[in-house]
Amino acid sequence: MRILGIDPGYAIVGFGFVDKIGSQLVPVQYGCIQTKAHTDPSIRLMDIYDSLIQLIDKYKPDAAAIEQLYFNRNVTTAIAVGQARGVLMLACKQKGLEIGEYTPLQIKQATVGYGKAEKKQVQDMVKMFLSLSEIPKPDDVADALAIAICHAHSSTLQTKLQNNLTRRGM
Repeated sequence: MRILGIDPGYAIVGFGFVDKIGSQLVPVQYGCIQTKAHTDPSIRLMDIYDSLIQLIDKYKPDAAAIEQLYFNRNVTTAIAVGQARGVLMLACKQKGLEIGEYTPLQIKQATVGYGKAEKKQVQDMVKMFLSLSEIPKPDDVADALAIAICHAHSSTLQTKLQNNLTRRGM
């Protein structure tokens, strides 16, 4: 089963494709979608959408997972990231993917075993779980992989996939 993890952003969207083979997690591809500052917001959102559609078409995930937003300061940033998150979810749904949504606390709990873990601890566990030689950069990429790992460990994942296969007649 192939999982697409997405760390939503406006300037940088982290993504990571991970295969779950039995209990093993294997990285397939990971990176980021970047948009140019001082570009019309609608163009930036279209670039995010188009880029994700191309990635989904190329890597053909079975499921997607995205981080729920949490902001406590900058409302302007929260709105822009929220718009990007909506575009990302739309792209996934249009491609027929079930989407798991996870809070930062759930992601940390699934990767580190502690919901209040530091970012560095999460990154180290991503590196370990996926047998990577180094922590992926920028941080958004490591976060996307952590989201995919969280989804792979989710107890509802198997149920959602089975329901999706049943709907497809498989």
